[in-house]
Amino acid sequence: MAAAVNDDAQTATPQPAAALAALAEERVDHRFKGLPPDAQGLTVGELANQRRNLFTGGFTTPVLTLSAERLEHNLALMESYTARHGLAFAPHGKTSMAPQLFARQIERGAWGVTLALPHQVRVARAFGVQRIFLANELVDPAALRWIAAELAADPDFTFLCYVDSPRGVELMDRALTGSPRRLDVVVELGAGAGARTGARTEAECAALADAVAATDTLRLVGVAGYEGEVPDADPERVRAWLRRLTALAVAFDADGRFADLPEIVVSAGGSAWFDAVAEVFAELPALCAPALKLLRSGAYVSHDEGHYEHVTPFNRVPEEGALHPALRLWSQVVSRPSPEQAFVNAGKRDAAHDLDLPVPRTVHRDGAEHPATGVTLTALSDQHGWLVTTPDADLEVGDWLSLALSHPCTAFDKWQLIPVVEANGTVTDFIRTHF
Repeated sequence: MAAAVNDDAQTATPQPAAALAALAEERVDHRFKGLPPDAQGLTVGELANQRRNLFTGGFTTPVLTLSAERLEHNLALMESYTARHGLAFAPHGKTSMAPQLFARQIERGAWGVTLALPHQVRVARAFGVQRIFLANELVDPAALRWIAAELAADPDFTFLCYVDSPRGVELMDRALTGSPRRLDVVVELGAGAGARTGARTEAECAALADAVAATDTLRLVGVAGYEGEVPDADPERVRAWLRRLTALAVAFDADGRFADLPEIVVSAGGSAWFDAVAEVFAELPALCAPALKLLRSGAYVSHDEGHYEHVTPFNRVPEEGALHPALRLWSQVVSRPSPEQAFVNAGKRDAAHDLDLPVPRTVHRDGAEHPATGVTLTALSDQHGWLVTTPDADLEVGDWLSLALSHPCTAFDKWQLIPVVEANGTVTDFIRTHF
């Protein structure tokens, strides 16, 4: 079986710099929404080097953009925050699925990248990511064999994933029989009855740890979970669940389950409660090996102007800083059938809309910009945004209208190539997504 595992390996993981550089060699064509038609045939790198203006350089609407300055601010802020609180950081890559952003996050101090699905792991590995936390139980045999081949081919590759059921442990063990390296796993503590995944009780967690110990293919390296699924979450309930998680780590350690490990993983942290994670993880007593206190927040990289704007922990601890919304969807007014109504050419295919509708922010006309006063977006069709306007709204057919978005996870996934724009409108780079 070990030989079969090795046969699954294709080529060595590319060097990150070379893989990222290859993105700039991709040719611009009809696949990429919003890019200038006259850029057809240029490479992405050549177009970026032209430093065109978003409004006068031939870009068409709708077009999703990332603010260069705000992106850098958010990366720097979470780098300093996690360092200040003694946290390792594995931001959730499913937010952007953009290897260029993975690389920038790692450059800014991230331990590695969190992912959710085997395909996402393949993307990260194609761009040389060396540390991956899979926040899911992995039971697909083909995916497990591929992971085993990656581990066998690259001794420096670190991979760990959840276990949350005896059946899952059984399936993983079966698929990995004969693998030369054990697969590192963490027991997932569920957030409570009716929550998402994870073992519901400490007794179930202990049984899972026993099941892992009985295999020759898996190695228990810690505990983890997701506090964002705590029912009726509030600071008290979230902290109580996090203390259950850290107590589980202490109990496992006392039982000798972590003997001979170089470090013990204790992981949690979405984008809404990382202040509670920092507080409770700071209370973790010394274990038999150093604790890798791993935070996994992902939405911070672009932030938003809706859901995460309201739930970010920086609202509760403003002295720690503030994230800045970096995404903006530019649309164009294509119809003004009455003084009370207008339509833009961006709809469900272009804008995040699963949590909140986009919000009009600014109107750009003839090189000048003004607030979108009196303009409200009330509905989205597939390719149209429905606007209600007051009599004093300064909005005309042909205007570019910027829309603020809620939920970055469902904004990135609608765009394959996203211009990075400086405050003066200059496009300096393009972010390639891989959904």
